[in-house]
Amino acid sequence: MVWKRRIRNRRKGIELNPDEILLDARNLPQFDEQQFEGRIEQPISKRTFQGIGIFLLFVGICFVGRLGVLQIAKGAFYEKKSEQNSLDHVPLFADRGVIYDRNGVELAWNSSRGEGEPLVRSYTGTPGFSGLLGYVSYPAKDAKGVFWQFATIGKDGIEKDFDTALAGSNGTRLVETDVSGNILSENMIDSPIQGSNIELSIDAGMQEALYRNIVSLAEQSGYIGGAGAVMDISTGELLAITTYPEYNQTILSEGEDKETIQSYLTSSARPFLFRMTEGLYTPGSIVKPFLALGALQEGIITPQTVIFSSGELRFPNPYALGTYTIFRDNAAHGAVDLAHALAVSSNIYFYEIGGGFGAQQGLGIERINKYLSLFGIGQDTGINISGELEGTIPSVEWKATRFPGDPWRIGDTYNTSIGQYGFQVTPIQMLRAVASIAARGTLVQPTIFKIPTGEGAISSNKLPIDDAYYSAVQNGMRLAVTDGTARALQNPSIPVAAKTGTAQIKGNTRVNSWAIGFFPSNAPKYAFVVLMEDGPKVSSGAANAFKGVLTYLAEKEGAASVDE
Repeated sequence: MVWKRRIRNRRKGIELNPDEILLDARNLPQFDEQQFEGRIEQPISKRTFQGIGIFLLFVGICFVGRLGVLQIAKGAFYEKKSEQNSLDHVPLFADRGVIYDRNGVELAWNSSRGEGEPLVRSYTGTPGFSGLLGYVSYPAKDAKGVFWQFATIGKDGIEKDFDTALAGSNGTRLVETDVSGNILSENMIDSPIQGSNIELSIDAGMQEALYRNIVSLAEQSGYIGGAGAVMDISTGELLAITTYPEYNQTILSEGEDKETIQSYLTSSARPFLFRMTEGLYTPGSIVKPFLALGALQEGIITPQTVIFSSGELRFPNPYALGTYTIFRDNAAHGAVDLAHALAVSSNIYFYEIGGGFGAQQGLGIERINKYLSLFGIGQDTGINISGELEGTIPSVEWKATRFPGDPWRIGDTYNTSIGQYGFQVTPIQMLRAVASIAARGTLVQPTIFKIPTGEGAISSNKLPIDDAYYSAVQNGMRLAVTDGTARALQNPSIPVAAKTGTAQIKGNTRVNSWAIGFFPSNAPKYAFVVLMEDGPKVSSGAANAFKGVLTYLAEKEGAASVDE
């Protein structure tokens, strides 16, 4: 047998030697069988190709058939269905932050009015808060029911000034609905983020007491408006800050009662004016304590300096020899020292220490400006409420601009010395100024936010006035309550020191009435201001509006003592 004879594979046409077959069985070349080395490849049979082709043809026929059904047979149906269904991005309204008073009493919060609808802003029923808190504008829809305003927007007061913090951030939901409005599917894309809560320094009970007494005095005496505030003299925290008249926040937020809204807009009482920071008023005699401190610091007077008041000061008229310009006092007070001059509010005393007369030296208009400005009068206070105005202290430069060609005269200095002429201040300025007298020269920045226990004022500075002079002025302000123009503020439980003022307006036919002060007078902790705007000359003074606050505090303190 010839082993080298080749064996032909008739089917494949491949020649193999028998010895090669036997050698492969042992895998002598060490082929990697996992990689199919040493294997004999065989082509795919025609039958297999035919089977795959038939299968693919069947799948193609099915696909084309289904496509034909969708596009031709049922095309109109699905086209109509797609038009009738809608896919919308629906806002998920965030909860607006809650506003609290210093004791955790809710002043502004949220109420639900229906699923999928924005929350309604609810406000305290306690009067005296609308100007401070403000109101909002709700998300709005067009005629097709589609929202075009997606946020609740603060429009006034704290709601406006701190809208970013209170508003939070809306979320989004993807909603598919049919032509009938039925929800077919929905999916949340973004979750809403709740707004931040705000804790105010305000005591709601004190705020109410102050507001109600301002309203009562206005209605009894014929004032068109008023404002008042109470401040912690060491921290600058406002325990009350209110303005009268006020508006209805719900009516403005809803915007439906057009008649009432129009009455607000046209009212001469200006309910949108936040008088504490946005109202400018002639101060009158409440500037006298600050003038006194300037005169003491400059050595023009001592606490014992006596000036005689006959009821009028006659000043020779340099433009008409033999005639006099007469500056009148509110009464013939006789000989008064500084304390009594403050207590009875002697104009002549302050004419002379302001502008000088005879042997008595005066501060002069430049130093008057210096010391009044030192106490922040005529300047913004930095309070965290928008819209604060600065005001004006009359000066030579101011008159030259306002009345060109008319020189500054001694009478201008006299009138400035008693808070008249072109003087304009805000109530919040006078509150901060009198608080600095109570704090013996520390001028603090007012705030409507509660300051954490143990922390001091946001900012403060010490005024360059000798400490002893504050005692002299405080004594005079205390005497005004016990035996002077501020006797309405006498209270058996709380000793008060104060200064009143009456500023003539509208051609001396009407008045603005003021009261500033602090308490307890023997260990001052709080300062206050009350302004009553545009009343008849015979009306009761602003001090009467603060009596109710003292009563509230006395009762509250008594209740606390009983609880203890």
